[in-house]
Parts: sequence; structure tokens; C-alpha cells
Amino acid sequence: MMMSRGGTRLASSMLAFVGPRYFSTASARTLSNEGMSGWIRAPAVGVRCRSTLALGDKEQEEKQAVDGGPAKDEKGIVSYWGLEPTKVTKEDGSPWKWTCFRPWEAYKADLSIDLKKHHAPVTVMDKMAYWTVKALRWPTDLFFQRRYGCRAMMLETVAAVPGMVGGMLLHCKSLRGFEHSGGWIKALLEEAENERMHLMTFMEVAKPRWYDRALVFAVQGVFFNAYFLGYIISPKFAHRMVGYLEEEAIHSYTEFLKELDNGNIENVPAPAIAIDYWRLAPDSTLRDVVMVVRADEAHHRDVNHFASDIHYQGRQLREAPAPLGYH
Repeated sequence: MMMSRGGTRLASSMLAFVGPRYFSTASARTLSNEGMSGWIRAPAVGVRCRSTLALGDKEQEEKQAVDGGPAKDEKGIVSYWGLEPTKVTKEDGSPWKWTCFRPWEAYKADLSIDLKKHHAPVTVMDKMAYWTVKALRWPTDLFFQRRYGCRAMMLETVAAVPGMVGGMLLHCKSLRGFEHSGGWIKALLEEAENERMHLMTFMEVAKPRWYDRALVFAVQGVFFNAYFLGYIISPKFAHRMVGYLEEEAIHSYTEFLKELDNGNIENVPAPAIAIDYWRLAPDSTLRDVVMVVRADEAHHRDVNHFASDIHYQGRQLREAPAPLGYH
């Protein structure tokens, strides 16, 4: 009992000392007067946040009452820092509804790119990269078979990883070495973002089921860590493997187009996000979307084979300017 009372008095004195520094005045007073039990009844966490949000809500309600603004459930996000979402409009003045990309990030795909270019594996490392990709294709064919919409969706969840991993590691290397990257950080992050936009598009076409989502978790967890280690060990192998992965993507989208042309897959209207991202015609269809996505994959093929060639020549990526904007 004496130890318990002594411990309570010691805790109270310590909290009374640190209270003015780390807690609000009311919370510190409660803790010092009532001992440890005050910790439960009067927590200090969130005191400032609550007062800030309450003030913002009150100001917003007063403004709506004066201006006759929208209903309470339509009010905007209140920010303590005074930040507001950027308002963007199209060329015709209509509001831009996409927050995942902006009008200046949209572009016209280059459909004239050579889709049949192939890097013949010569060295042992090239052959390892080539057969690694071929081995990865087998379980994909087995699982998705001819469900090319779901296949494309799954492919993009994997294809968006290498650019982000490579860009991140080059970013850290640039910081450690106090050196420029030659634009390669930006180029690889552009690739990752472009692949992610492919996914955002195909999500509108093929609604993922629960087991598709579960598979993404598993595949991404394994592939991210494997590619991370692979890039650290040998960037030229990592880029070469992605080059072959993009070659397989071109083949998969070509098969997708055949299914659309044969009528096995319905050629539905293109999703609105695809029309704005690739600046497609308003009456574009799914076939038009697959065409531009396939062209993007061909460009990524070229970028990664080019990056691998730079390493094979015993040089660093920063020594060759990156092909920025080369979608």
C-alpha cells in the first residue's frame, strides 16, 4: 500500500512537471490533481486538432449562412493550413474531374512505333532475364487463360513496380553521390505513373473480383522485393528483364486485339478516363484504348533495353540523357 501511494505521488509530481510542456493546461491540471486515473478521464491527445476543426467548421457554417451556400454535407474540406484543392478546367471551360492526372499530363500516343523489335538474348545474363520472364508467363496464362481484361489489369499492377523501384534507388544513389541522375529518375517515375494509369483505365473495363485483388497482394509483395534486390545486385539485369516483360505485354495486348476483332470480347465504349488521358476521340472504343496502351508498352520496352545497354557498356545511366516524355 505504501509503495502504491508513493508511486502515485511520484507519477503526479512528474506529470505536473512535464504537463505544461507537453499537454494542454487543462489536461496537465487534471493529471496532477487526480493521479494516473486522470490519464483515462482527460486525455490530452487531439486537443488542438479538435479546436482547430471546430473553428474551421464554425467559420464554414457562418460563411454558408451569409452567402446562402451549399448544404452542410456539401461543404469543402477545411484545412488548418489554408490549402485548397486546385481547380482545373478543360480548354472549353468545363471542370476537370480527374485528380489522378492533370490536362498537361495527357498526350497523344505514338502508334507508329515498331512493335516487332526484339532484343535477342546473347549473354548469360540476357538469357537469364529472358527465361525468367518466360517462366513468369506460364502461371499467368494458366490463371487468366483468355480473360484478357483481367489479365491486362493484373499485368499493370506488376508493370508499374519496376519504374518506381528503379527511380527510388536512383534517387537515393543521387543523394549519396551528390550527383545528377541525367533525368533517369524522372523517366522511370514517368514510366511507373503511366503504367498505373493503364491500371486505372482497365479497372473501368474489368471489375476485379476478391480473388483477383488477393492475387495482386501476393504477386506485388513477392515481385517488389525480388525486383528491389535484383536492381541492387545488377541494374543491367533488372532493366533487361523489364524490357522482356514489356515485349510480353505487347504480345498480350496483340492477342487482346485479336479477341476484340473476332467478336469474342465486346468492343465497349472507351472509359472517360482513357479518353482524357490519351486525348482520344469522344466516340473511341476499347479497341482504341488497347492500341494506345500497347504503344506505351513498346516505348517502355525501348527505354529499359536502352538502360540495360548503357550498363553493358560499363557506363552509368547519368552519362546518357534520359528519354523524358517518351511514352
